[in-house]
Amino acid sequence: MRLLRLVKDETSFDFFKHWKIWLGISAFMIVLAMVSFGVRGLNYGIDFRGGTTIRTESAQPVDVGAYRDAISALGLGDSTISEVFDPTFGPDENVAMVRISAQDGQEAVTAETIAAVEGALQEVAPDIRFVSVESVGPKVSGELIQTAFVAVGLAIGAVLIYIWLRFEWQFAVGAVIALVHDVLLTIGVFSEVGIKFDLAIIAALLTIVGYSLNDTVVVFDRVRENLIKYKKRPLKEVLGLSINETLSRTLMTSLTTLLALFALFALGGDVIRGFVFAMIWGVFVGTYSSIFVASAILLWLGVKRDWTDPEAEAETKKTADGASV
Repeated sequence: MRLLRLVKDETSFDFFKHWKIWLGISAFMIVLAMVSFGVRGLNYGIDFRGGTTIRTESAQPVDVGAYRDAISALGLGDSTISEVFDPTFGPDENVAMVRISAQDGQEAVTAETIAAVEGALQEVAPDIRFVSVESVGPKVSGELIQTAFVAVGLAIGAVLIYIWLRFEWQFAVGAVIALVHDVLLTIGVFSEVGIKFDLAIIAALLTIVGYSLNDTVVVFDRVRENLIKYKKRPLKEVLGLSINETLSRTLMTSLTTLLALFALFALGGDVIRGFVFAMIWGVFVGTYSSIFVASAILLWLGVKRDWTDPEAEAETKKTADGASV
C-alpha cells in the first residue's frame, strides 16, 4: 500500500541560508502590523463596544437569514443573530439570540430601537416574543478588552517559563518571540482587513498560541536530540537537519488542519467566520514562525553544548550497539 507523502522521507533544504533576511522580513511585517493597529485600530465587536442582547422565542423555526435581513434594514450597524439549541426545548420553542451594538453616543440600545427591532422581526415571525433584554455598557466592554489581552499575555508568559524549564533559556526566547510574532501579525491582519474583533477572536489567538507552540516544541525536541547525537556539528547544520527531519510531520499537520478550517469557513456561516479566518491565518503564520523565526532566533543566540539528556544518550548508545553487532 502506497502512503501519501507531501515531502520525501529525507530532505536537505537549507532553511538557514538567508536566515537574517527571514528575520528582517518578520520584523518588517510586525512593524507594519503595529502601524496598522495604531492608525486604523480594530473593528471591535459587541463584546468590546457594548450593546444589547435580546433573547427571542417563537413557535416558528428560526430563519437566521431572514432575521438578519429584517434587522439590517433598520441600519443599526453591527448585529449578530444565532439560533440557540437545547434538547430540553419543545417543538414550539425556537430560540434565537440577537445582539445589537450600542449606537454612537449611547451606552445601550434605546427602548425605541428595541421596539423597532421587535416590529421588524414580527414581520418574519408574527408570534415572536422577547424573553429577555440585557445590555452591556462601555465600562464592562473596556474591562473585557483589558482582561482579554492580559489572558494572551499570561499565556505567552507561561510558555516562556515552560520552555525555559524544559530546554534552555535560548529555546524559550526563540519560542516566545515566535508566539509574539504570530499574535501581532494576526492583530495586524484584523486591523487591516477590518474583520470584527470579539471574544471569539481572543479564543482564536489563544488557540494559535497553542498550535504554534506545539509545532515549535516538536522541532526543538528534535534539535535537542540532535545536539546530543551530533556534538561536533555546527549549530546551523543541526538546526537544518532537525527541521528537515520534522518537515513531513509539520506540513501534514498543517494541511489536515487547513482542510477542516477551509470547510468551516465555507460552510460554517457568519457566526464563526471571523474565528475560522483567524485560525487559518494562524496555521500559516505559526508554521512559518516555527521554522523561520523560532529556530533562527536560536541560531542567533546560540546554545551551549555541554549538557546531556540521559534518556537520549541511552537511546543513542543502544542504537550504536545494535549497529555494531
